[in-house]
Amino acid sequence: MIEVFKTNVGSHYQAAEVVDLIRKNFKHYRANFDLDDCDNILRVESRGEIIELETIIALLEESGHKAEVLLDEVIQAYSNSFLSLPHDAGRGK
Repeated sequence: MIEVFKTNVGSHYQAAEVVDLIRKNFKHYRANFDLDDCDNILRVESRGEIIELETIIALLEESGHKAEVLLDEVIQAYSNSFLSLPHDAGRGK
């Protein structure tokens, strides 16, 4: 399982601190940053275990940072197009 967060972490030093904090609190998580992305992406990976989204966000807030979960754009695009179908679409009318 992989979760992606938009953050306000702006430096490699801050990113290393956050990754260390995640490792200390969640031994089974792997985390990394993409600070070249405009959203300063934090990726958290766990093999077979659900990632505790609220706890990750709280850890970042406790260290003076902000984070929010980024929804999968493919799922979001599919959901948006599904919701915009006419009510009787697909019924053979």
